[in-house]
Amino acid sequence: MQALVLAGGEGTRLRPLTYTTPKPVMPLAGRPFLLFMLDWLRWYGVDEVILSCGFMSDGVKRVLGDIYDGVRLRYVIEEEPLGTAGPVRLAFDEGVLAERLLVLNGDVLTDIDLGAELAQHARTGARATLALYPVDDTAGYGVVPTDAEGRVEAFLEKAEGETPTNRINAGAYVIERDVVEGIPPGRAVSFERDVFPELVGDGLYGYAAEGYWIDIGTPERYLEATWDLLAGKVVSQLPPRDETGSLVYEGCLLSGAHVGPQSVLGRHCSVGSDSRVERSVLHDRVMVGADAAVVESVLAEGVRVGERARIEPGALAGAGAVIGDAAVIGSGARLDPGVVVEAGVRVPAGERLEAVEPVQ
Repeated sequence: MQALVLAGGEGTRLRPLTYTTPKPVMPLAGRPFLLFMLDWLRWYGVDEVILSCGFMSDGVKRVLGDIYDGVRLRYVIEEEPLGTAGPVRLAFDEGVLAERLLVLNGDVLTDIDLGAELAQHARTGARATLALYPVDDTAGYGVVPTDAEGRVEAFLEKAEGETPTNRINAGAYVIERDVVEGIPPGRAVSFERDVFPELVGDGLYGYAAEGYWIDIGTPERYLEATWDLLAGKVVSQLPPRDETGSLVYEGCLLSGAHVGPQSVLGRHCSVGSDSRVERSVLHDRVMVGADAAVVESVLAEGVRVGERARIEPGALAGAGAVIGDAAVIGSGARLDPGVVVEAGVRVPAGERLEAVEPVQ
């Protein structure tokens, strides 16, 4: 079975973390994010995955390589953004598509039953089948009402106000080759706005998915997904957690520090005596001085936090940022890679500090 993963986005909502690390391989609970998707696909018999990449594509291939745990990885490179359907047409034009394939949104962490979706697709003779997932708040998502047989009745992309269903487009499709052949080549095309609305009444079905599902594309949901992984709410191959529900990777120095609950420390981190790291994520080689506090925040690779500094909930620090002694990073603040916050300075809540030299 073949799958194509849409992994070409820049991850703008996760900046500054994605300035230096491509979103598809950004660490989630200490593992490159797409490895969770590859594990899930492999479980359902997928043996070849096409990764549609654009922004920082070389970085994605460098991390993932050409094979992962028996799954062959191919790469299709978007020279310019092609939307959600355009990359599938590009893969078709490059001669690498099978007669039937799965298409996945590369921002999603999930364990929905792809086997059941594929079985329904075959049973109904559908041309395309969409996984539809129930959510409490449909704002910002496309909702997809279906009839009793699963036939899609409308495709209401990111509808506002009252909606006819709480099932949203979950970004997991089974697509027949003839649908791909109908996608216009050489330009940006959207499944949600261009392709699927034209298929309503012509072989477009919805699959009522259950299980775990989250779009990790914002800092809030990135942290939520991390906590859910640590709590075992979604199946994963993560190492065992400690008594606080935290995951501390090899090479960390934590003597006298208080780590947890539900925190992730990447490889070779150092947290000083009497410092607190609570419900936070530290990527590799982060150093936190003594008597500091990091709460519900994300610190990218190589960040340095001084003694008695405080990082408040929702703050993000880009790779290599330096936070001086007794500095305070307010809730939701953003520090670009390499930014230096001098000792004793308070960065107001929600403020962004840009690098002296703009990040490319």
